[in-house]
Amino acid sequence: MMLRIARLFDAPGVAALQDALGDPALFVDGRQTAGWHARAVKRNLQARRALPVDTALKTIERALLANEVFIAAAPPKTIVRLMISRYEPGMAYGSHVDDALMGGVRTDLAFTLFLADPESYGGGELVIDDASGEREVKLPAGELFLYPATTLHRVAPVTDGVRLAAVGWVRSFVRDPARREILFDLESALRAVHDQGGKSPLFDSLAKTRTNLLRMWAED
Repeated sequence: MMLRIARLFDAPGVAALQDALGDPALFVDGRQTAGWHARAVKRNLQARRALPVDTALKTIERALLANEVFIAAAPPKTIVRLMISRYEPGMAYGSHVDDALMGGVRTDLAFTLFLADPESYGGGELVIDDASGEREVKLPAGELFLYPATTLHRVAPVTDGVRLAAVGWVRSFVRDPARREILFDLESALRAVHDQGGKSPLFDSLAKTRTNLLRMWAED
């Protein structure tokens, strides 16, 4: 399942993150954190450890763990890693698959939180291979795209401006992607039923089903 999550941050929230991360001196060669096979195709910059960066990362993690759609779609046991990337003109990240383990923790899902206005830079699309071909993703600042970490994907070359984004990986309580999708669909149905009729017998039956499937499938 691939999912667009709108407005993880509103305009003031995005502006605060842009201000905190706006100094190019905060960034170093992104190849330092790539695996050996990805290092050859990775040409970007990555935020180093610094107070503004650490504060921004904590703000993003709090927003993720407070977002009901993200929780329902992931559902996250651990945010495995979270980092800030910067692409200047001519930079790109060629086709690659993310590491299965990061720091000894399995990666089930990946996400990109777009932090630059799409009109402010050319190119820079997140391109994901799926069964129907390539899917290009370039979202407004403050929106997030969640997708399986198992996919081949790349970042198209930036032709002008600066692409700023947060990228991260999740270990889910539910390892199997088909089961995660079933649980997400049930959660969506639960909310629709509640919106229409409140806490009804139908709502209780659906809630029981979703809860017990999660109990059956979760790896705690």
